[in-house]
Amino acid sequence: MASGWAPDGAVQDQIDASIEDAVAEARRHLTQGDSAEFCEECDAPIPEARRKAIPGVQLCIKCQTAMEESETRTQLYNRRGSKDSQLR
Repeated sequence: MASGWAPDGAVQDQIDASIEDAVAEARRHLTQGDSAEFCEECDAPIPEARRKAIPGVQLCIKCQTAMEESETRTQLYNRRGSKDSQLR
């Protein structure tokens, strides 16, 4: 149900676009290739089970968690869906 000047289906289009953005972001973070034996950040050994579970892993769990937390802090909300982004 669209309102104002928005066409019918605009809300669903916005939801679909947000999902496509999230999928594209997840695909960019997929690792490939050989896994490192030692973390690139702290040089700690990466357990064999982690290297087998995640092909191409380069970080230990501690460094991976820290990196993901710092990325999450910068993405506070969906800019595509905010009214401010539509007005600019």
